[in-house]
Amino acid sequence: MDIFLMSIQEDVLRLFRDEISRELDSNGKEILLELDSDLYDTPGDDLHSALDRFEKEFRVDLSDVDWSRYFPWENTPLLTRWFKAKRDEVEQTRQALTVRMFAESAEAGKWLYD
Repeated sequence: MDIFLMSIQEDVLRLFRDEISRELDSNGKEILLELDSDLYDTPGDDLHSALDRFEKEFRVDLSDVDWSRYFPWENTPLLTRWFKAKRDEVEQTRQALTVRMFAESAEAGKWLYD
């Protein structure tokens, strides 16, 4: 792999590790984000901060990303959300949103998914 591309992946991973709170395992040890970590359960404020910083540092426009693919429940009409039994059905349509997707998009200079 090209050393430049490896550096971009490392820089993107570092950015997400800096911005996103770490979960703890059963022994109280921090679980570090990896390139294939799914960002679905990331606290909203942390994710927004990471995305803002990502756009600025890597000059990748995320304004046209279809976030409903990765967070379908949050983009489901309120009436549907009242009936929580539907949540599992809606969540089955969810696609993973990984750090690797951001790293590959940074390498390409544009969002590659959707």
